[in-house]
Amino acid sequence: MGGVSTGAARTYTSRRTVGVTDPAAPRVFEDVTARTALANFKHRSGSPAKDYIVETASGGTAVFDYDGDGRPDIYLLNGSTIAAQRGKEKPPRAALYRNLGGWKFEDVTDKAGVANERWGMGVAVGDYDNDGHPDIFVGNFGTSRLYHNNGDGTFTDVAEKLGVARKGWSTGASFGDYDNDGRLDLFVPGYVDLDLNHLPPSPADAGKPGQIGQNFCQFRGAPVMCGPRGLKGEHDTLYHQKPDGTFEDVSDKTGVNDAPGYYGFSSAWVRANDDDLLDLVVVNDSTPKQLYINLGGGKFEETGYPSGMALNENGREQAGMGLAVGDYDNDGRVDFYVTNFSDDSNTLYRNDGDGNFTDVTYQAGHGEPTIPFLGWGTAFLDFDNDGWKDVFVANGHVYPAVDNYQWGTSFAQQPLLFRNLGAAGRFARVGAAPGTGLAGAWVSRGLAVGDLDGDGRPDVVLNNMDAAPTLLRNVTATANHWLRLKLVGDPARRSPRDATGATVFVTTGKLRQRGDVVSGGSYASNNDPCLLFGLGAAAKVDRLEVEWPDGSREVFDVAGVDRTVTLTEGKGAK
Repeated sequence: MGGVSTGAARTYTSRRTVGVTDPAAPRVFEDVTARTALANFKHRSGSPAKDYIVETASGGTAVFDYDGDGRPDIYLLNGSTIAAQRGKEKPPRAALYRNLGGWKFEDVTDKAGVANERWGMGVAVGDYDNDGHPDIFVGNFGTSRLYHNNGDGTFTDVAEKLGVARKGWSTGASFGDYDNDGRLDLFVPGYVDLDLNHLPPSPADAGKPGQIGQNFCQFRGAPVMCGPRGLKGEHDTLYHQKPDGTFEDVSDKTGVNDAPGYYGFSSAWVRANDDDLLDLVVVNDSTPKQLYINLGGGKFEETGYPSGMALNENGREQAGMGLAVGDYDNDGRVDFYVTNFSDDSNTLYRNDGDGNFTDVTYQAGHGEPTIPFLGWGTAFLDFDNDGWKDVFVANGHVYPAVDNYQWGTSFAQQPLLFRNLGAAGRFARVGAAPGTGLAGAWVSRGLAVGDLDGDGRPDVVLNNMDAAPTLLRNVTATANHWLRLKLVGDPARRSPRDATGATVFVTTGKLRQRGDVVSGGSYASNNDPCLLFGLGAAAKVDRLEVEWPDGSREVFDVAGVDRTVTLTEGKGAK
C-alpha cells in the first residue's frame, strides 16, 4: 500500500498517511465542502514554512445550535500571523455558519460579532449564565474571549467584565460545574510561555551567514521549529463562577494549577470514577497526562500516575494532542482515546472502575495503524448506528519538511476511521473508498461531530491548517435505528440549564449504552452537545435513565425512535 505526498518538494511512493485507498471499501463519508459556504473560509496560521511553534497548533471548531432552531451550526476558529500580532497586517477572522438545512449554510459572522481576530486556538461551548442560549469561550494566543449569546443572533465579548480574559497561550478549554452549584465553571489549559519578541531559533535561520554554531532544533536531522520541549510551559487555570455571574481564579486552592507547567492542549470534565462529582482530564503535549479526581469541597487529587492515565503501557509520556470521551465497550464506564505525535501510536485507555485505567491500544487494534500519523481532533461516534461507538481521528503533521524525505509520513494526512467490532473490544480501520472523504488528505487540527442534516447519522467537521475546512457528510448505508437527545437541566435543582456534566443510559434489549454531555474535548473543539445513540435493529428503547449534574436520577419514557427528543429535568420527554 502506498501513496504520493501532496504538495511535496519531492515525490515518494512510500507514504503511509496519504493516497491509501481501497476500491472495495464502503462509502462512509462524502466531502461536501465545495457545495457549501464553508468553502469560502480559509484558515491561516503563520507562514507556510511553520518556523515557530505558535504557527502550528491553531484550528479549533465547534458544532452547536447557537440560535435554537434545532439545526446544529458551525463555528471555525482562525489563526493569525506574527505580522498581524505586531499590527503590520490585517488579522484573519473566525467564522460562524448558520445551518439553513439541506446542506446550506449562511455566514453570519459579522451579524453575530464573533470574528475574534486574535490568534485562535481552542473553543468550548457552554450556557454559563443559564439563560437557554449557548455561549462560546475562545482560547487564544494572546487574550481569550467569552462570547455571551444575547439570544437574538448576536454575541458580546464579556471576558474582561466577568474575569476570564486569560492572557498567554490558552488551548482546549472545558466548561463544567465541578462544585454542583448549578453554575458552569471553566477550565483553561495553558500551553507554552512564548514571547513573540524573543522567539527561539527557526529553521529559516539555519543556512544564513553568521548562524554557524547555533543550536537549531531538528527532526530526524532536518532543521525544524523549536518546541514544545526546551520551552517553558504555561500553568493551567480554573475559573469558579460566583453567584453574581463573575468568575474567580481558583487554580491554586483547588490544586489544578498544573504546578509542573506541562504543555496543556485538551481537556474535558466528566465523571471518571462515577460518583456525583465531575472529574477533570487534561491531555498534555510531550508531558504526562493528568486526571484530577474531584474530592468535593473544592479540592482535587491529581491521579495521573496511580490511575494509569499519565503514561502509556510502556511507561512513556507521549505528545498528546486530542481527547475523545466515551464508553466504547458498553460496560457503563467512560473511556478515553488520546491522539499523539507521529512515530508513536494513539492511546486507548479502558476504564476498569474505581478511577483505574488500562492502556489497551494494541489489543484493541489502534497501535500499528496510527504510528505514521500525527493525530489531533478525535471523537467517539457511532457512524453506522449499530450501538457500538467507533473512533474518528483528524491528522496532519507540524513539519512541512517531512514531504522532502522518504520517512513514510506526510504533511497533509488522511483522517482515520476505526469501526468498533463489538463485545470483543477490538476495532478495525475502515478503508478509504476512492473519491470519498476518508481518501482526502489535509493538515487537520480541530474536529467536531454533529448530525448536521437530521438523518440520524453523525457528520464531521475538520478545521484545516492554511486551507478551507472539510465538511464530511455521513452517507453510510444502514437500516439501523437511532435516537438523538437534547437535555435541559433545572438550575433551581442545581443542574446547569444546558445539562453539561449529565450522563445518559439507553437500554435496548441486552445492550446498555452510556453517553455524557461534555464541553470541549476533541482537539480544542466542541461536539454538538446533543447525544446521538445508534440503536442497531432495535425499534424501541426499553429504558432511558439520566443522571443529572446535580446527582439526581430520572427515568424517561420515549415514545419512538429515529427522532430528536428533548429531556427536561423534572418535566419529562417531548
